[in-house]
Amino acid sequence: MIKNFTYTPRFVCSSSMSFTFDDETMTLIEFNVIGGCNGNLKGIKSLIEGMKITDIIAKLEGIQCGRKPTSCPDQVAQALKSILQD
Repeated sequence: MIKNFTYTPRFVCSSSMSFTFDDETMTLIEFNVIGGCNGNLKGIKSLIEGMKITDIIAKLEGIQCGRKPTSCPDQVAQALKSILQD
């Protein structure tokens, strides 16, 4: 069954992340970006669409951006972890 989920990330350039997934597979991700890393987010999107949610979390969780305690990839992982908890 196709599901949608919106997440508000913290401490990163992206102000919102919208996910569409089918059971355990990511089918679509969209980022709303205010300044910052639009090209990097397009790269993340291209790489993770079609992957299993658990595989995405394993690859992206814990990545930091400079001195920040998180990053856009890490925030994607945090969002997906919250999807799995629901």
